[in-house]
Amino acid sequence: MSSQQNNSSQSYFVEFDNICQYFPGVKALDGMSFGVKEGSVHALMGENGAGKSTLLKVLSGINQPTKGELIINGEKVKFTNETDSLNHGIAIIYQELNLIPELSVAENIFLGQLPTKGGRVDYAKLNQMAKVQLERLGENIDPSDSVKNLSIGQWQMVEIAKALSRDAKIIAFDEPTSSLSQREIGNLFKVIEELRDQGKVIFYVSHRMEEIFRISDALTIFKDGTHVETFYDLSKLTNDRLVSLMVGRELKDIYNYREREMGIEGLAVKNILGPGVSEPISFSIRRGEILGLFGLVGSGRTELTRLLFGAEPRQQGDIAVDTYPVKVNSPIDAIKAGITYCPEDRKLSGILPILSVQENMNVTARRNNLQFGSLIDEKWEHKNADEKVKNLKVKTPNLEQKIGNLSGGNQQKIPRPLAFNSYESANSG
Repeated sequence: MSSQQNNSSQSYFVEFDNICQYFPGVKALDGMSFGVKEGSVHALMGENGAGKSTLLKVLSGINQPTKGELIINGEKVKFTNETDSLNHGIAIIYQELNLIPELSVAENIFLGQLPTKGGRVDYAKLNQMAKVQLERLGENIDPSDSVKNLSIGQWQMVEIAKALSRDAKIIAFDEPTSSLSQREIGNLFKVIEELRDQGKVIFYVSHRMEEIFRISDALTIFKDGTHVETFYDLSKLTNDRLVSLMVGRELKDIYNYREREMGIEGLAVKNILGPGVSEPISFSIRRGEILGLFGLVGSGRTELTRLLFGAEPRQQGDIAVDTYPVKVNSPIDAIKAGITYCPEDRKLSGILPILSVQENMNVTARRNNLQFGSLIDEKWEHKNADEKVKNLKVKTPNLEQKIGNLSGGNQQKIPRPLAFNSYESANSG
């Protein structure tokens, strides 16, 4: 443990003692040791793939550590499954939501603990119980509505309500605000502060610095599966210091911005309109330029990108790539025109979880690299996937590993389909 932790008089409610989690070819966690106080919000910080979510899976019983001890309230515990963890008063709200779309909001919140009457589910009581949990979060969602009809932000709030309904002593939030509006974030923080005041142990994972310093009492920094340092007094920690500890070096320019010469107009959009975009939108981006899209949940950011990719039908509007007009009526049209898409929900739309890392990396580029017009070029696919895994620093034991077995951060790096570099090359044969 770091010097900030090494205090024999300090009592922790949760302790990780030399936790190691090894997978074939990967040390996801290596000697992780720190303690968490009762009645505190403890942030877990680190780059994608640093081991934050893996540690939460150890806490939840999904993963059994290769080595090390998990100590809760002074007692060494071993969880063989999620039920063991739940029975010890632990609730985890994962970054990847685990709701059943066809069931109602109320059924999802109380799944496994549905109230019954006369041997049947008491839906009146169930919906009332769910309403109480949703109102606690400031949400006006119909408990009887199917989850499939909700927005991603509402899914997140239902997942949080599900965890809170179990009245857990230890609650972990893994990137909880990634899909929430400012109003929903404010309501969530109020609930977290109430839970802390009740003596709960809160784990909080986020990449948003302002949230960490606003809501957290203590903070542990991860890097490549190892413990870097734990701070119990955040007044001694600055943004710059936090970032440098996360990446392992001093950063004078976090964004590495340099003046550069812009190229030709790479993408031009004129008067685009479609589902989720109620007013015509026009913009252009030059080669070498990054354009940010900002707005609250439901403002149309995701819908706009889906229109550009042909995943939703446009009602009107024109698209040009490298000054050439293109017709984008489907994702295949978009890929041929040099437009690719990394979706908001990688689990649902970005990956094929039962296929390998190599197959996911190559699936959209395969048609351009076939042998004799129809045979998969295994040599090229292996070489291409190997290069991309190294360039993106994807942590995987091998290219044959199922992508669903990787951490969320490493899954995010892989849906990066290759496409033509420009409309001109797409039409040159």
